[in-house]
Order: sequence, then structure tokens, then C-alpha cells
Amino acid sequence: MAKLPTNWFIRSRLKTRQIVLLVYLDEYRSVLRAANAAGMSQPAASKLLHELEETFGVPLFERQARGVTPTWYGEVLIRRARSMLSEISRAQEEIAALKSGLTGQASIGTVLNPGTNLVPMAVAQLKQKRPGILVAVELDYSKPLIAKLLKGELDIVIARILDSHGAEELQTEPLADERHSVIAGAHHPLAGRGDLRLDDLVDQGWILPPPGSLIRDRLISVFLQRGLPAPGNLVESFSLPVIISLLRTTDMVVALPKETVQSDCDSGVLTVLIEDVGIEIGTFGIVTRREQPLSPGAQLMLAELRNVARKLYPAAFN
Repeated sequence: MAKLPTNWFIRSRLKTRQIVLLVYLDEYRSVLRAANAAGMSQPAASKLLHELEETFGVPLFERQARGVTPTWYGEVLIRRARSMLSEISRAQEEIAALKSGLTGQASIGTVLNPGTNLVPMAVAQLKQKRPGILVAVELDYSKPLIAKLLKGELDIVIARILDSHGAEELQTEPLADERHSVIAGAHHPLAGRGDLRLDDLVDQGWILPPPGSLIRDRLISVFLQRGLPAPGNLVESFSLPVIISLLRTTDMVVALPKETVQSDCDSGVLTVLIEDVGIEIGTFGIVTRREQPLSPGAQLMLAELRNVARKLYPAAFN
């Protein structure tokens, strides 16, 4: 393959239709279907793809009998193409917000624990100072949040980087680890016992996150490492209001950072059965894209997140 062209040459030859086509090729894995989705003929799509591969000097897709599959080069370019399209869409939204009288916007993704203290406190502080800023908050697990950040669908996430995919594009400011306690309703038959072990809770009804979540996998591992069977009486939910309601009205238990339900524990509605169940899931932190400038609204949001984090997690800033 020939040497890669210089950046300015690549930028001068890239077309928006090629970027859109790349994304559709990745989604449909078929030149014909991607062409239809992009509103062009198959020959036109094939020509645009050929021009792209000539521009970069590498094969972007492997042609197969049943369609196309991205090469490693293609996967890199597709990820960037998605980010570019997302940035254009976000720019349109930001312009619309400014036209409607708002003074900027920021989108945040967060895992559960900082979603109950750090994020709402930071948002409240920002809105006091800049009420015209539109803030969108999304609660989810780390992996989907990081994926959305890499695609440009979120400005900032408070989460964990769990694998190396796209890690070189990210910048993390570590904040804290999480200790998971076993929480139950204050009326639970085992409440008040100071000698409880995980063995005593095997037959209890458990509220767990859906399959595939890190916390669920680690909790099941703790059971198995101690020679215990995995819980069999389950309710699956990631919704904190649903979890708290179930704890209040049933004898089920859940593994959560105590901070997420501190007010309910302080008021006597919920109680801690085991202080530390032994789940280790790593440090969460403030994550942004390394080479992607934040919008003015997102910069203000980031500043407030850091201000609140200094108070909540002082050890991270020493």
C-alpha cells in the first residue's frame, strides 16, 4: 500500500456522503442496502467507497459473497465517522438551543453511585449560576456510557474504563472506589444481626442488575468463590426507585453502595445487613475525550463536577 496522504489532503478529498456511507456500510454490511439507506445507487456507493480507500491507501472493507466486513482500518475510520456525524448533530441541537434562548447545553452520563450525589449536586450548582444552560443526564452502566462518549453522543461521563477499546482517545480523572453493602428493608427478619455472612443470605430474594452488568458478574463470583450457590430467587432491575420500593415492601436484599440510599438508611426505612460484601469493581472517574474540545456549556459543567468532586472525594485531589 502507498504511503498515507497528509492530513490536509485527506480533509480536502473527504465528502459528507462518504462519511454517511461508511456508517451505513457498518450497520448493514451490504453495499446495496447501505446505498439504499444513503439514498444513492449501488454503483455510486461502490465508487465512493473505492475513492475512500484510494484516499487512505488501505482497504477499509473485505468483500465477501454475502456482503462486506470492516477491516481494522475500516473500524478506525467508522468510529471516527460516527463521531463526526454525532458532532454535526450535536452542533445543530446546540444552535437550536441558542436560537430558543438557552445559553448552551451539556450532556452527562453517569453510573449509579455518583448519579445520586456528585452529578445532581454539580448540576444544581451550575443551574444556580447559569439557569439558561440545558443539562441532560443519562444513568447507565460504564460500558454503554463509554461507548456513547466515544461516539460523541455524550460530553462527559462519570464511569469506569473497563477495557482497552478506544481507551487511547479518553482522558480520566480518577475519583473513588465503591464499597457495596447488602441493603434490606428495616423490617427484614435478619435486620439488626451483627454477625451476618453471605452464607446467611443465599436463600433470600435478591435484586440484581440485568445479565451482563459488571456488578452482577462480580457478585455472582463472590458467591461462587466462597463455595456458595448463586442466588436463585431474583428480580432484575437497575432502577433505584424500583429497588427502594421493593426493599420497603418485601424481604428482598440488594448489593448497593450505601451512599446511594443513605437518606433512607438514616430515616430508618432501610438498613445495612452486611457492610462490605466484597465486590471489587474498580475506580470510577470523570471521563472525557482526549482530543475533542468541549462546548462552552460542557466546559462549565465539567468545572462544577470537579468542584463538587473535590468536596466528596478529597483523597483523589491530594
